[in-house]
Amino acid sequence: MKFSREQFFATLAAFVARVLFRTLRLEVIDRGVFLTQPPKEPVIMTFWHNRIPAIAVAFLRHYPHRSRRGVVVLTSPSKDGDILAGVMSRLGMGSVRGSSSRRGSTALRELTEKLETGHDLAITPDGPRGPKYSLGPGVVFLAQKTGLRILPLHARYHRAFHLKTWDSFAIPWPFSKITVVVDQYITIDPSLADLEPERLKLEDLLKTNAEAADRKAEGQNNISP
Repeated sequence: MKFSREQFFATLAAFVARVLFRTLRLEVIDRGVFLTQPPKEPVIMTFWHNRIPAIAVAFLRHYPHRSRRGVVVLTSPSKDGDILAGVMSRLGMGSVRGSSSRRGSTALRELTEKLETGHDLAITPDGPRGPKYSLGPGVVFLAQKTGLRILPLHARYHRAFHLKTWDSFAIPWPFSKITVVVDQYITIDPSLADLEPERLKLEDLLKTNAEAADRKAEGQNNISP
């Protein structure tokens, strides 16, 4: 069977990620008690695009696999999205392809179907192209449409490489520490006609936590190649 370029890079990236992840020290703060008392219904996990490696580490080590149907990640319908979807698959997650500009309505329908079958969703609301720490309306809209709760996730890299990408994508140093915070659930009132205040509130929560973590990381030998 012939591998495509995307399959090759996905396989390589997943292998490197697993090797790197084994070296990391992970601290998890479960404010939402999702890990210790997972709910019966699915949740919509949301976190910034540059936190993907940290959340993947927490997923592999602490996600309550036995009591959940699994996680589906929204990924871009692009070549880079092909690679990311392949990596997620090799790390045990599913994917739905779509973004605000491509396959938006189709992706929303597929995400809703996945939720209805009991899968948790993972969405990076500033991906795949940014702007950095800018939350699109999709997460809040989906939560209201389905009646499910949003589970905000935060992460701090204590030492990391920062790539020269739109979001300064972070890759943790081997043997470094990562702190992941599982925040309290957010419920969107189904009767709300204007979702903008809820969007701004969620954006501010995620952005404030990320910027505070970024400030703490400054001066800890972060490297930009």
